[in-house]
Amino acid sequence: MAESIKLNGHHRATVEKIFQHPVSHNIQWHDVLSLLESVAEVVEGHDRRYKVTLGAETETLDAPSGHDVDEQMVIDLRRMLKGAGITSE
Repeated sequence: MAESIKLNGHHRATVEKIFQHPVSHNIQWHDVLSLLESVAEVVEGHDRRYKVTLGAETETLDAPSGHDVDEQMVIDLRRMLKGAGITSE
């Protein structure tokens, strides 16, 4: 994990779920948003769209219609977190 980023226990649990294989289908959006707000710059736009800048990467994420994020968002989150040096190890 990146040395300068300190995660609390709840955020570490969310990171572990994101990197779990096979992909977990019960990762709640509010947990992901809380994690991202602690490690990235998050700007909420119109229609529940979030501009997330983590390291050198900026992504626009749409809040899911339900409580849980979908598999594609998990894949995108893995890429973003790995790029910033944040892993489940």
